[in-house]
Amino acid sequence: MVKRYLSVISLAEARALVERSFPAIPGVVRVPVTAGTVGRITAAPIFARFSVPAIHLSAMDGIAVRSAETLGASEQNPVTLPGAARVNTGNIVPAGYDAVVMIEDVWVDGETYTVRKPVSPWQHIRPVGEDIGESEMILSSHHRIRPQDVGALANYGVTEVDVLNVRAGLIPTGSELVPAGVMPPPGKVVESNTLMAASVLAEAGVEAHRYPIVPDDPDRIRDAVRRGVVENDILLVSAGSSAGTRDYTADIVRDLGEVLAHGVAIKPGKPVIVGRVEGKPVIGLPGYPLAAATVLRELVMPLVARYGLPVREPGHVAARLTTSLQSDIGTDEFVLLSVGKIGDRWVAVPQSRGAGIQMSAVRANGYLRIPEDMEGAEAGKTVDVRLTVPRAEAEEAVLVTGSHDPALDYLADLVRPRGVDIHSTHLGSMGGVIALKKEECHAAPMHLLAPDGTYNTYYLERYMPGADLALLCVAERQQGVISRDGLSFDDLPGRTFINRQKGSGTRMLLDHTLAARGIDPASIPGYGREATTHLAVALAVRTGEADAGMGVYSAAKALDLAFVPVATERYELAMHRAMLDDPGIAALVETVSSAAFKQVLRDLGGYETDETGVLRG
Repeated sequence: MVKRYLSVISLAEARALVERSFPAIPGVVRVPVTAGTVGRITAAPIFARFSVPAIHLSAMDGIAVRSAETLGASEQNPVTLPGAARVNTGNIVPAGYDAVVMIEDVWVDGETYTVRKPVSPWQHIRPVGEDIGESEMILSSHHRIRPQDVGALANYGVTEVDVLNVRAGLIPTGSELVPAGVMPPPGKVVESNTLMAASVLAEAGVEAHRYPIVPDDPDRIRDAVRRGVVENDILLVSAGSSAGTRDYTADIVRDLGEVLAHGVAIKPGKPVIVGRVEGKPVIGLPGYPLAAATVLRELVMPLVARYGLPVREPGHVAARLTTSLQSDIGTDEFVLLSVGKIGDRWVAVPQSRGAGIQMSAVRANGYLRIPEDMEGAEAGKTVDVRLTVPRAEAEEAVLVTGSHDPALDYLADLVRPRGVDIHSTHLGSMGGVIALKKEECHAAPMHLLAPDGTYNTYYLERYMPGADLALLCVAERQQGVISRDGLSFDDLPGRTFINRQKGSGTRMLLDHTLAARGIDPASIPGYGREATTHLAVALAVRTGEADAGMGVYSAAKALDLAFVPVATERYELAMHRAMLDDPGIAALVETVSSAAFKQVLRDLGGYETDETGVLRG
């Protein structure tokens, strides 16, 4: 029997439900004042145990005097002070003295001190409690402790503080799960959702506890939930929240307490469960990583904030969307984005929308909410992007859109220490040309073979006539047939194939070569199946999904596959020449020309570096 959601409510309704259903009262724990106290939230005001300074101290090197004895002192009428006392900075000012004269303003003759101007009472003296007085408040309640606060607390005699404490338990469920560090056999997956969730919670100061993996056994899951509710303020149950035959979380929560909602109109994240057991929130997270992350961000973290813990509000930028996004009416959809600043304008490039594609979150530095009353967002529209990184870091992003090559990842690694964060989107060479034409990327990697046998310039002149462009050569690279058993180009007819997407330089090279050799694409099974990267082609070949594919040598080498060369092509980054003045692009150009990058290319194999770093256009 296939189960169905109990109900589907809107995101706004779900947030309101959580807010009115749980009082969100934090615990309080006493912790020692150490570096580990930073980030904790004070549960009550904290007061000084003693005054600082505890006695009058000299603020200067000089002499302690009775200020009244200096009255009338001048250049014409110097006053000698035989009773003055020599003091240094930080010394106790002797009783009966109420001022200090800097030694530079004193004429010293043996034990005799002479001054030529009067001093005011308490001049250059740090009086008792100048910094803080005994019983004075140091920090208020609900204050996030900073490094400077830790030093002050210690200086004022405070060795322990009471801080807010929220405990969250995380229970991973599923017989298909294996722990991190274990290579999952077919049909199994690594349990990573609770690790991610614990990291998100810990960043806000939540005490997160991950429980061992619980297989799909209702009795064992029920026992784990009972224990988790007793030991925590919030309980998150990962997976088992959908409507499949082995999704038990909703039934168990209903048995132990009540299910307040099963299904929220958000994408990704619809199968979320909001339950209550023993008065405590029990949230069922979907199993797909991006769905779980969305529920954490949109439902769980607002709840955490109500406990008084600091949940960082995202920064916002208004950015131009590069690709149209369709969305279902009635659902709040969240789309991960790579955003970067091109000139004085922000640009947003959507990442994959698959709920299981964790690399979309890794590659993204922002996200877009498409509200439930909209059918999507159109390309070219200015949208409100919420940043997942500080704005300064987002401003370091360099958007690279076009042809994929494994060398780009190594280039990104080499240039990162220089404050450049490369965000690559694999749309193929022609996709890069279009993005460059629209000024929706900083640079477009390409390797387009022209009818006259040249690379790249023919298409740039055709699609961007009159544009002032520069081409930076990354390398001349080998393209060829990737297979398990050394297939050549002429062996392709009748063999299953994995292709690259239309508009990619590799696809155009393939079609050019097929035509030159009189081979009909229809004779190649799988010709219509497309992959967006060279490594995806190589993986399809290694797993046996295809007998062969076209790709670069480095991808074949990485997966220990056979490679038969077909052509050597010029792989370049195209950019508007004005971009060369951009600090990020300048660093990129210098890095491409570096000995370190050329060595990387030689180590990867299949690249010729004689032209690497050459600018033309």
